[in-house]
Amino acid sequence: MASWSRNPRYLAFIFLAILATLYLLGSFEGEAPPVTRNSSIEDHDLPNRLARSNKIYNKLLLDRKELIKKFGPTPNDVALFPPNKDPWPAYTVWDFFPAAYNCPFEIQRLGALGDGGKWVCGITRVETKPDCIVYSFGINYESSFEAEILANTDHCQIWGYDFSVTSFGPEIPRDQAHRTHFHPYGLAGTDKHGPDDVQKMYTIESLMKMNGHTHIDILKVDIERYEFETLSALIKPYLSSGKPLPFGQLQLEIHLWHFSFAEFLTWWESLEEAGLRPFFTEPNLVYQNYNRGGTTDLAEYSFINIKGDNIFIKDPPRRERPAEGGRHVPAPTI
Repeated sequence: MASWSRNPRYLAFIFLAILATLYLLGSFEGEAPPVTRNSSIEDHDLPNRLARSNKIYNKLLLDRKELIKKFGPTPNDVALFPPNKDPWPAYTVWDFFPAAYNCPFEIQRLGALGDGGKWVCGITRVETKPDCIVYSFGINYESSFEAEILANTDHCQIWGYDFSVTSFGPEIPRDQAHRTHFHPYGLAGTDKHGPDDVQKMYTIESLMKMNGHTHIDILKVDIERYEFETLSALIKPYLSSGKPLPFGQLQLEIHLWHFSFAEFLTWWESLEEAGLRPFFTEPNLVYQNYNRGGTTDLAEYSFINIKGDNIFIKDPPRRERPAEGGRHVPAPTI
């Protein structure tokens, strides 16, 4: 006869074990807990992630030099878009500048698919940041990117600039309009005004001074080739002083009209020297479709700034809050 049938205690034990198993199984069959926003943006592994990303990108810099030798051998000998199948294998300028830097956080497209949306690194880093600042140059009545930043953050204030339109696009919700600020200004390498004070142009630093800002978390620039003049003028004094650029990341459309490979390489390397690293790219295939048979000389790039202490590469300092007995303990990170 089985031992459990001879001793009631065994039977009771088996019965309790079955009940416990059913209880545990039932606790996993309910609805999944709701997804909540991060209560803290502190990431203790962030330095290691950045170190790995830097190592990967430094390897890319060496590979670029070898590719220039292969198709050059100097930058002056490299064509942006080779006109035929010689040399082979074929290449384009964009093969020299892949988005090889690993964003240490989630990468998310904000805004419409197709034209209008931009790829952002770590929007969760600013979702509750009280002093989140976004600048957007080039509106053209399409504001899906800006609208999704508002939807994904609690406090981000957006400054928009475009002298060709008079407001943000219709995507901005009315109940969030108080977090947006539009001006019909253009972006340039120097401050300048047109006849009758129209088409006002300002540098980024001039606009930041006007607005009382010392930093920009996210900077979007789509200004039809003026990006070369504008960013060159912005970067130059920071390279001379060794200070970090005043923004955390950059969403940029590049227009390679009337450029040589050597000129573009020099400009791109100035971005890298200033600390900008591309983490995402996509060609502008809409433009390519409109100009069938031509070259793909427009591309979207997203960069993270690896210098300084912006929110995408450094955790904010831990604040202290008073505790009982006058002793201070670290407060949760915002």
